[in-house]
Amino acid sequence: MPDLDLASLNEQFEQQSPADILRWSWTAFGPHIAASSSFQTQSLPLLHLISEVCPEMPVVFLDTGFHFPETLTFRDELQERLKLNIVVARPAIEKSQLLARYGEALYRRDPDLCCYLNKVEPMQRVVTGLRAWISGVRRDQTEYRNGLQILEPQPSGLLKIHPLLNWTQKEVWAYIDQYQLPAHPLMAKGYLSVGCAPCTRPVYGNEHERAGRWAGLTKTECGLHLNLTRPQEAAHDSTE
Repeated sequence: MPDLDLASLNEQFEQQSPADILRWSWTAFGPHIAASSSFQTQSLPLLHLISEVCPEMPVVFLDTGFHFPETLTFRDELQERLKLNIVVARPAIEKSQLLARYGEALYRRDPDLCCYLNKVEPMQRVVTGLRAWISGVRRDQTEYRNGLQILEPQPSGLLKIHPLLNWTQKEVWAYIDQYQLPAHPLMAKGYLSVGCAPCTRPVYGNEHERAGRWAGLTKTECGLHLNLTRPQEAAHDSTE
């Protein structure tokens, strides 16, 4: 981003509200900008802010074919309630082809490849031609995210923008309560962070909100927020 002083802007945005950052983003990059959302309870502040600040902004939902039915219902409910401009993106390989080629448990055998095929590759196609991408990640979610900046230039030239980066989980819940936003249906069953059904379990006791994602594995990211890199394993079949 040669025309932007990212260091200065990042310092400035650390003190500004997510709404201000969103407003700047749409002014600077609209219409060549989109947001992405997994449509879980944690997504609500960003989605509500988009509906208030820049309702025409496309909100990309990656339909992997493995979502909980409750997530799809929640997405549709939020689209109706917030009048969001939702764009559905799907993998290049259909679910039936994926299962035939890699078997039933690719998510367990090679989770990085599974996430690449179902999330990263479709998102790569979506952002082609865009100048900026809005994401609702927060520093308190994972160790990797703790090292991010609000404005993160990508190797492709795309600018990744994180309006909620310095928010805490407590601030997310306070915002949801303030605006009386609905919770994801699985929240009541202990799902504090919701991804694809095979890779998500409820959170127990005092576990971190993302403890139910890829439980039992060292994996903490699907790859969408890792510069959209292709895993080495994706260069060949993983059928063993």
